Parts: sequence; C-alpha cells; structure tokens
Amino acid sequence: MTKAKNPKARVATVWLDGCSGCHMSLLDIDERIILLEEKIDLVYSPLVDAKDFPENVDVTLVEGSISSVEDLHKIKLIRKNTRVLIALGDCAVTGNIPSMRTVFPLSEVMDRVYDENADINKQLPTKIVPALLERVMPLHEVVDVDVFIPGCPPSADNIFLAVSELLEGRVPNLTQTTRFGA
Repeated sequence: MTKAKNPKARVATVWLDGCSGCHMSLLDIDERIILLEEKIDLVYSPLVDAKDFPENVDVTLVEGSISSVEDLHKIKLIRKNTRVLIALGDCAVTGNIPSMRTVFPLSEVMDRVYDENADINKQLPTKIVPALLERVMPLHEVVDVDVFIPGCPPSADNIFLAVSELLEGRVPNLTQTTRFGA
C-alpha cells in the first residue's frame, strides 16, 4: 500500500526585526483559522516548536525588517526554500520603525544603548545578541518578494484574504483593502 500524497500546502511564518503585531493579526483571523488548517500544514513559525527552517515550503509570511547578520542569513535561506514569499506588514515592506535607527551611525546607537543608558555591565554584547547591520532593510532589498501586505499591523481580514487566494492558486489583489500604517 502506498501512502497518499499530502494535498495540504506547506506554510511557514517568520518573525524578523519587528514587534510581533503581524503575528497577532494572524491569530486574529479567529475561527477562520480552522478553514486554513484544512488546507495547510504549518511547518515553521514562532507559534510552533520547529527549530530549523524546512525545505520545500509553499508559502512563507515574513514579518519584520532585516536588521542583523542573523536576519540576513535567515531571509536568504527562507527565499531559497520558499515558493511564494509574502512581506507581511510595514516593517517587512518598508523597514518601518526598526529602520529609524539607520539615520544614526551604528556605533552611536550601540554606545547609546550599551554604555550611556546602562546602569551595570557597560559593554557591547559579544554573545547571544546578533551583530547588527549598518542599515536596516525591507525584505525586497535583499530577496525577491511575491506578495506585499502593508499595514501596521495588517488586518486579519487582509491576511486571510491573501493566504486564501494563494491557496486557491490566485494572486491576491489587496490594492483596495490595504494601506500603510493601518
């Protein structure tokens, strides 16, 4: 007896440099998550316990901007292993709030955080904290992005619409339902 091929789409969600608001909106699709669950296997996410990003992912929703060497490595790995990559939220689409640090030299930012504002252990981190990039970038500056869902955070309705359309083999048209910052 041969095992039937799993017809469910392999979906992942990723959180880079952002606030997790986009993942909160994803959870806000409420009972509609059951409709998605019938069509997807969530193979990687901060919502599950997977440690390594898998191969052959059909759709990945990426929240946050690229701010560190770790983010840069991760987004390239994600793009390599994802068929459809979604920039989820204004941080992923434009850099948004995390990119505000880019107007200052990185050395000044690090001094301000780890020396001027520290009461104890006044030193730059060398372990655990990933090395920051000089400039924060939105996803499309590093990898090809297939779908953009702006919003801070995007609404649960727009996330559901985009994922549902992709699962039906259609490119979602979000031009009438999305705008930056809302």
